[in-house]
Amino acid sequence: MNRATQANPSVQAVPGLSFSAAKAQGQATGDEALAIFDALEPVAPDFMIGAWKGEGFETGHPMDGVLERCHWHGKRFESEEHVHPLVFRKVSGKLTSVKPLLTMPGLGLLDQMPFLNSAFVGKVFQWMLPLLSGRKSAARLRTTTYRGVATATMMYDNLPINDVFRKVDDNTVLGIMDLKGMKQPFFFVLRRDDN
Repeated sequence: MNRATQANPSVQAVPGLSFSAAKAQGQATGDEALAIFDALEPVAPDFMIGAWKGEGFETGHPMDGVLERCHWHGKRFESEEHVHPLVFRKVSGKLTSVKPLLTMPGLGLLDQMPFLNSAFVGKVFQWMLPLLSGRKSAARLRTTTYRGVATATMMYDNLPINDVFRKVDDNTVLGIMDLKGMKQPFFFVLRRDDN
């Protein structure tokens, strides 16, 4: 029995797929992804301090691939109080922090307008980055309990979104974006970015 099922017996374990096997095959079901997440160790907020490069963890979610097509780079945790949750790569190649309030409302439209999930829209988004960028942090780190386990969570300042993290290894975490009203969680991976 893993940590999550010990702490919360209502959490059902799904046997099978490991994180590395899911990444190798390129996709997992939502239930498999939750089982992988539940089997991972929690992390403290200070573990997250630094720059991280993001990548997808495909589960068939409407957001799979959207961030990558929009040239998402990752996240930057300067301290527990100062977090840049959306770091993107501009056309020039430089990184910029995007204001979440200007970009996140479109998430609810992905189901109704799948054309938003296209390379063309991603390129348009990249050209618009100078208008969407800001220097102020837009989130903070706290420990919250999610699926029965206390772990580091990035909480957006002005949106009903929490990104919850579990440790894959010393340089990799699996994250779940928990958005109020979203039917299934969105999974992503962060890897320490030393550049």
